[in-house]
Amino acid sequence: MSAKFKIGGWVEFAAGFRTPAGQFRIIREMPPDNGEPSYRVKGENEAFERVARESQLRRLGVPAESSD
Repeated sequence: MSAKFKIGGWVEFAAGFRTPAGQFRIIREMPPDNGEPSYRVKGENEAFERVARESQLRRLGVPAESSD
């Protein structure tokens, strides 16, 4: 499975319970988590990095998928 996001790109976490707010920069690709691409990301106002699976992220400015 190929990665959806590029190093240096900006993303946000998809809406969900306890989702961190703000913009996050892709720092590097991580080994897949159960076959799903994962990334190390850093929030623009945070001093630490997080690890997130691709399904937890979306490009900035892309609306959330509707459940209609």
